[in-house]
Order: sequence, then structure tokens, then C-alpha cells
Amino acid sequence: MPRIVQKFGGTSVADLERIRNAALRVKREADAGNEIAVVVSAMAGTTNQLVGWTRQMSRLHDAREYDVVVSSGEQVTAGLMAMALQDLGLNARSWLGWQVPIRTDGVHSKARIEAIDTAELERRFAEGQISVVAGFQGIGPRGRVTTLGRGGSDTSAVALAAALNAERCDIFTDVDGVYTTDPRIVAKAQKLSRITYEEMLEMASQGARVLQTRSVELAMNHRVRLQVLSSFTDTPGTLVVDEDEIVEKRVVSGIAYSRDEAKITVQRVADRPGVAAAIFGPLADNAINVDMIVQNISADGKTDLTFTVSRADLDRAVEVLQGCREALGFDALKPDPNVVKVSVIGVGMRSHAGVAKQMFQTLADKGINIQVISTSEIKVSVLIAADYTELALRALHTAYGLDGPG
Repeated sequence: MPRIVQKFGGTSVADLERIRNAALRVKREADAGNEIAVVVSAMAGTTNQLVGWTRQMSRLHDAREYDVVVSSGEQVTAGLMAMALQDLGLNARSWLGWQVPIRTDGVHSKARIEAIDTAELERRFAEGQISVVAGFQGIGPRGRVTTLGRGGSDTSAVALAAALNAERCDIFTDVDGVYTTDPRIVAKAQKLSRITYEEMLEMASQGARVLQTRSVELAMNHRVRLQVLSSFTDTPGTLVVDEDEIVEKRVVSGIAYSRDEAKITVQRVADRPGVAAAIFGPLADNAINVDMIVQNISADGKTDLTFTVSRADLDRAVEVLQGCREALGFDALKPDPNVVKVSVIGVGMRSHAGVAKQMFQTLADKGINIQVISTSEIKVSVLIAADYTELALRALHTAYGLDGPG
């Protein structure tokens, strides 16, 4: 029989009524003759509350005990979902991460899955049983409960689908698919019926919050077909698939944006070998990730280095660099949190020239100055002033022919 993994996010299981509705979706697939494994998140808001309790109890808490506390939200949902399925006359039981078991490394609060032993789940499938698995959690090498970090339930679902050789993994959430851009900003944004793993990975990493980067990467590596669906409507969702499954490839499939950006300019530092390492080394040592970088060298042998960091890391990055000012010999630092990164994404860029030119011309026509540029094989990203976010998205969406009716 076809095997499907269905994952329900926090908003999809936010209360008992929504859990019952989710159970009806599971029943629909079971009635169609499919073998089903269900992965659930904690009920909406629960994980934040649990995290808050750990911080109130101990500011410097034991990460192992933190995982015990925050993983309990998924345990509650798994049990309630199994009850809801049983009330519908289905054979179902709940599984915690350690019961499957889902084996992880020992990095608490951001563990990585190393192996999933599916032998017992496979045996239960043969008995017609639906397995309801608590997402976000596993068991470490020393027998301690671990959690997978942000987006962990999506990661659990994709990893389980890969281990079970499932036909696909359905991700039920509060949106009904992947759009060409944020429909809250661009009214003419269109839902994509299909998108490639690479495009979805770029969109997720550049700010689109439909799927977490880690789960998309896992799906791409194991060729797990993903489907993004709404828990609240019966409309078709978006399939995330291998590039070979998409016959007609758009030049540009979507436009993503990220407000989680801040810019720092290191002014008038000596243009000599090793200066970049001297700037970025201390940032790396303090776990501050640098994204876009541009360098401007003047005739007098001085250079300005501009780069971006996460907005949350801005103050810390400035502090680290100020601490190295004497060694680096720069004149000044200019931090700027009022920027946004806009990215044009599409596998069709590999075979079409002029995508970057069109982006730059469109922004220029709207009087929008580009501060930093970065590219990859299927992406062009620019940094612009945050005030122009909506104007830039709408103009680019129209320029690349992505507008639908609306």
C-alpha cells in the first residue's frame, strides 16, 4: 500500500477541535487505503510557554533538562491525536522519540538525527495501525531526551518519511502552499503548484517562512517529495520535488525577502593581505554569521568593507569589532539595522541571461538604491533600505511576469 507521512504544525493542532479536524484528514488517507504515519508539533504557543518556564526557573539551565521540559508539548499532542483517531474507529497509538527510536547526536536543544529504527513501526503498519509520532524530539547517545531545535517537527517528519520510504510527506500548516512572494504584500502573488527543492531551499533561507531550511535540505538529500497544504481548506497545495519532475521551468519562480538583516561598514581599513581574516575571524569566534560582503578600495590604499549579519547579532558584532579596533586600525564603524534583503529565485536562471540586469533596472526605475549584491547559480540578492520593501517586491513581481489576477 502507498505510505504517507502527514505532519501537523502547531496552528493545525492548536486546540481539541483542530486536533479532531486533523484526525479527519488522517482518516481520509487511511480510508483511501494508505499506510499513515502522523508527526505532530506541540499545540500553538505551548513550546514558547515551556521555554519561558525553563528561563524563569534557571537562567543558566541544564540543556539536558531543558530538552525534557520543552519536548513535553509534542507528547501531549501525540496522545490527544491518537485518542482522536481511536474515536474515529481507527487503530492508532502514539510514539515518543525514544520509543521509535529516533536516534540523534548529543547536542541538546539543536540535535541532529543520525538514524531512525523503523522496524516496530513497519510491523504495526502490517497490523493496520496508524503511528502518531511526537515531532521535534529524539534520544541521544547517552539515553537522554534531545530536541531538534527550530523547525524540528518538520525535520522529524521528513526524516521519518525518508526512513519509511514514504511516497510523500504532507506538511499541514496555516498557509495553503508556496507563493511567488508574500501574498500579504503583493495581492497578485500566485500559489505555485510545484517548486524544486533548490528553489524552496533558497526561498526558505532568504526569508520565506513556509518551510524550515533544514527540513528542505533533508528532503532534497533523500529525495522525499514534500507537499505543503493548509489544515483549514481543501484546496490543492504545493509539491516540492526534484527538478526533473517539472517540465516547464520558469526563469524566476519566486521573490523572497528577509527583514532579519543588518549592515555594518568598516570604514578606511588598510588594504593588505589578511585584513578580511582579521575582521571576520573574531566574528566567527563569537558565533556571528556573516552573509553578504562587498569591498571598496580607494586610491590611497584604504578600503571600506560592508557586510551583513543577523539583526539580532548587530550590537554584539559592533562590540566585537570595536574591541579589535586598535589591531585593525579602521577609522569608524557604521551599523545600519534599517535594511532588507530581497532575492529573486529560479532554476531557469541557469539557462537564461539578463535576470540580474532586469532586477537592477526595475529597482533603478523605482528610485531604489542597491547597497550590496550577492548571487548564486539560481538566485540574485540585493540589500536595500527597509522603507522600500513593499515597493521593490511589487515592482519585481510585475517585472518578472509573476502577477496573477487580483
